[in-house]
Amino acid sequence: MPEFQQVFSTAPQTEASAPGRVNLLGEHTDYNDGFVLPTAIPQRTTVQLSFSSDSQHHFYSQELDQKVSISESHPTIEGFASYILGCIRVLEQKGYTIPPLNLYVTSSVPMGSGLSSSAALEVATLRSLRKLLNLNIDDIQIAQFGQQAEIQYAGVQCGIMDQMASSLADTNSMLFLDTRTLERRVLPFPAGAEILVIDSGVPRQLAGSGYNQRRGECEEAARLLKVKALRDIADPQAVEILPEPLRRRARHVVTENNRVLEVLSGVSAIRFGELMNASHASLRDDYEVSVPPLDTLVAMLQETPGVFGARLTGAGFGGACVALLEEGKADALAYNILKRYENAGYKGHILVPEIP
Repeated sequence: MPEFQQVFSTAPQTEASAPGRVNLLGEHTDYNDGFVLPTAIPQRTTVQLSFSSDSQHHFYSQELDQKVSISESHPTIEGFASYILGCIRVLEQKGYTIPPLNLYVTSSVPMGSGLSSSAALEVATLRSLRKLLNLNIDDIQIAQFGQQAEIQYAGVQCGIMDQMASSLADTNSMLFLDTRTLERRVLPFPAGAEILVIDSGVPRQLAGSGYNQRRGECEEAARLLKVKALRDIADPQAVEILPEPLRRRARHVVTENNRVLEVLSGVSAIRFGELMNASHASLRDDYEVSVPPLDTLVAMLQETPGVFGARLTGAGFGGACVALLEEGKADALAYNILKRYENAGYKGHILVPEIP
């Protein structure tokens, strides 16, 4: 694939990167003002920038081998460029002047796997713009601006978790985040445990899936319960008065928030795994965002000795699953699980740990 200089006939003036993330607990709680527990993954998105020599923005994706040129009068765009242009437009809304740019993006964060490739692209773009233009914006604002870009320009009514994780998390700890107050705490992984992330091989499309529908159902449930957001309900019994499917949607959010909060007090790897297993069952049955290949992969992991627990991660409807297992066993277990999964007729691959 061509490099920056070959695409734009000039050298890059700056670059920045941001990681993808995997969410360990707290799925579909962030847009309900709830609690989440992500960690960063080793895979990253890198954005290189220079000033454009004409009046247009020029964006190039190495993975897609696709170049997009955008003028001020350009109509709405789709695909990878919509996230980048969204970040530029949000900065302009905040009063910043953004000159025409050349932007080159390369990424090892897999797309469509539920590991926040879009948030990594947004955060890397905003970090590069901050460096190139010396913008006075902090890491929290970068996350907030990235979220606004995704909502306004990519059509996904996402919460703040993905961008906050990409902007603030690292691969050596868990980031507890209260998505209403943005209070956060860095927590260690359970003692004697590590994570394994496997892509199910089933890609998903957020805006075109049931994601926005689920958000609408939660908002309606909160309205019927007369609370600002489902985060304000702590007792799962309180949702039993709701009609279906709102009762099950709300029950997932309330119980999922409680699972995250339990981890705050410190739990063993065994208990953490039990919470992950309960989370998957809730996502499958109450929130209905799993699919058969994901259920198959999660079940194989859950029944494997040395695995404390496993669940789908990300919005669902495909993507990846995450497991907590005994430290030092990830490589061996991953290959064994993958072989069984492929024998069942599916095609997955290991994402974390990165295995040569």
